This record gives sequence, C-alpha cells and structure tokens, in this order.
Amino acid sequence: MLDTVLFVAFPYIATILAIVVGIYRYYNDRFSYSSLSSQFLENRRLFWGSVPWHYGVTIILAAHLLAFLFPTQWAMLIATPTRLWLLEVTGLALALMASLGLALLIVRRIYNPRTFTVTSLMDWVLLGVLLTQVILGFWVALFYRWGSDWFLHTAVPWLVSLVVLQPEIQYVTVLPWVVKLHMLTGFLIIALFPFTRLVHVLAFPITYLWRPYQVVIWNRRSAR
Repeated sequence: MLDTVLFVAFPYIATILAIVVGIYRYYNDRFSYSSLSSQFLENRRLFWGSVPWHYGVTIILAAHLLAFLFPTQWAMLIATPTRLWLLEVTGLALALMASLGLALLIVRRIYNPRTFTVTSLMDWVLLGVLLTQVILGFWVALFYRWGSDWFLHTAVPWLVSLVVLQPEIQYVTVLPWVVKLHMLTGFLIIALFPFTRLVHVLAFPITYLWRPYQVVIWNRRSAR
C-alpha cells in the first residue's frame, strides 16, 4: 500500500500540481515567473557557485532525459565497458561539481546580508531539497555502480508505465532505499516547481534574440 502511494499516487499528484499551479501562476503573477536574480547584490560568489551548478545539473538532467526518450540508442551507447566506465566517471564528476556549486550558492545566501534578506522561506526549502537530491545522486553514482545501465531496466520502464497510465511499480520497489529516495525527491522537486523561482527554466527570454539593443547609462553623482 505504501509503495502504491509513493510510486503511483505521488508522481501523478506532483505532476498535476506542477502543471495546474504553474499555469495559474503564469497568468496571475507573471512578474514572478523569473529567477529573481540577486546578481546585483553580490556577483563574485554567485559566479563560482552558479556556473558549476548549472552546467553540472543541466548535463546530468539531459543524460537522464536521453536515456528515457531513447532507451535503445542509450543501450547501444553503453554497450562497451569502456564507454560505460567513461560515462560513469563523467556522471560522478558532474554530480560532485553540481553539489559543490549548490553548496556555495547556499553559503552565499547565508553569509551575505543582502542576499539573505531577499531569500524567502520557499527559497530555503527548494535549496535544501535540491542539495539533498544532488547528494543522493552523487551517493548512488558512487556506491551503486553502472547506474547508466540498470537505469534502463528499472526507472525507465517505471516512468514509461506512469506515462501510459499503467503503473508497474515492481521495477523500482526492489531497489535500495537510497535509489528510491532519489527518485521520489525528483518528483518532490516537480511538486515544488510552481511555488518557487525554479519556474524561471520555463521563462527563457527568447524574445531577446530579436528585440532592439538596450543601452544602459549609469547616472552617478560625482564625488566631492
């Protein structure tokens, strides 16, 4: 019964919540549909935390998505031990890079008074959940080897069964608790998605490609 709640009901609830609340927020509070950047408040630590975090997590998510969308081609990619080993080492390095980057972003918000002031409760919740997720991912990659391979035979069939509305939880309920927690935390992030500044990933400013150039002129009083 608990497995059904966790691996059937919870993923559907998280997804529906993200879609419905996300659309509602977009049409009723569009200004908040951004990252609400604090770059002007502090830029140096932001750079050293943001770059490894975004590059690391983006590539890792892309790898997960490719394995889900193209399982046959992914299986061919990792068919040789050399490519599988190289992919595992790369994933481990990216997970570590993302973890360190996010940790630095959290430290920045704690120790900088200006960024601490503009950080909301939901920001702290999201940062905590994201840090937990990347640490769990790093843990799985380190202690449960060849995840690039067994992901195809566990998580992918389970996710496909959810998409076609025929849940088959037997693929994941036998996995170690760390792996299951990593999967569930992913859906928790989806559930939190419309309530946090994470929605900025859907608000890519594509109009910047054709809008006129913007000229910014600083107006400062001369020092006496």
